[in-house]
Amino acid sequence: MQQALAQAQLAFAQDEVPIGAVVVRENNIITQAFNSCETDRNPLSHAEIKAIQEATKKTGNWRLTDCDLYVTLEPCPMCLGALFQARIRTLYIGCYDHKRLDNNLSIFPSLKGKTQITDNNHTIKIIGSILEKDCSDLLKNFFQKRR
Repeated sequence: MQQALAQAQLAFAQDEVPIGAVVVRENNIITQAFNSCETDRNPLSHAEIKAIQEATKKTGNWRLTDCDLYVTLEPCPMCLGALFQARIRTLYIGCYDHKRLDNNLSIFPSLKGKTQITDNNHTIKIIGSILEKDCSDLLKNFFQKRR
């Protein structure tokens, strides 16, 4: 998660929402990325999507069944869908999205409290709250700076 946090700090420095992601296989980092929606002028340029795309190129396979993804903020629905499609084995989350924690306010509830997702033809194991304060503080600082 330290490497994902370092990626998020790179995003912060470029005035991008500070989210970083790292794909790991056999304890080795395959790829790392950070959000670049503003720079790319592309709503799909989320850290998770970019890291998965690069990992599939490096491995030569779109199925990343033996790979894990570390991300500083719980994935949005688009990115979660990409994790399923890529068959990511384990999702490690830094902090949870406070907007999604109240299930009454979001059509897409938070993953907090879940240890796995089995709603698809693939199961993703979930481990959360890793370096939670560091990941959360970076996001809070970014949005305080913007307001």
